[in-house]
Amino acid sequence: MLVTPENINDLAWNKSQDGLLPIIVQHAFSGKVLMQGYADKSALEKTFKTELVTFYSRSKQRLWTKGEESGNHLKLKEISVDCDKDSLIALAYPVGPTCHTGTETCWADNAQPDLSFLSDLQDVIASRKGADANSSYTASLYAKGVKRISQKVGEEGVEVALAATSGDKDELICESADLLYHLTVLLQSMDLELNDVINKLKERHAK
Repeated sequence: MLVTPENINDLAWNKSQDGLLPIIVQHAFSGKVLMQGYADKSALEKTFKTELVTFYSRSKQRLWTKGEESGNHLKLKEISVDCDKDSLIALAYPVGPTCHTGTETCWADNAQPDLSFLSDLQDVIASRKGADANSSYTASLYAKGVKRISQKVGEEGVEVALAATSGDKDELICESADLLYHLTVLLQSMDLELNDVINKLKERHAK
């Protein structure tokens, strides 16, 4: 279930150690596990109040908001609790690297979910906006403007359809990759993200 300021007391604090429950922070878009910490009631209350993920630091013996010194905050989307109500997951959008070592996650060397690559790709594509047109193909597309990017999306959509019609699965995969890439560029050029599309699909699914 989702945790809210109103039902914090309903969590299984009686099973917690020293009044602390484990809380795993997961990237709200890519699904990557960013870090793990512990939270007491006060930490959860501050998290909801500030919309920044806050823990109880066992080493500092106090509340600790991620990024309070580095600025690498974790912007809260939602918190949920497991069936036993004694373990939490916080979905959040990271600002900068999460790990103190400077990596994106505290498990940076481990394999990540395949779909999380779309998040990585989107970040790379976004970083090309405003760059020298000669520095990369993506930057050159941005320089040509929305009309040209839209044309490329249309062209790639046709190529996907033709590959499927011909029954060429390898070509279908290649053309689909091209379509996803150019669609991401188009969305970014309009100050939109893949997440906006996903949210629309979720909205439709709920109806």
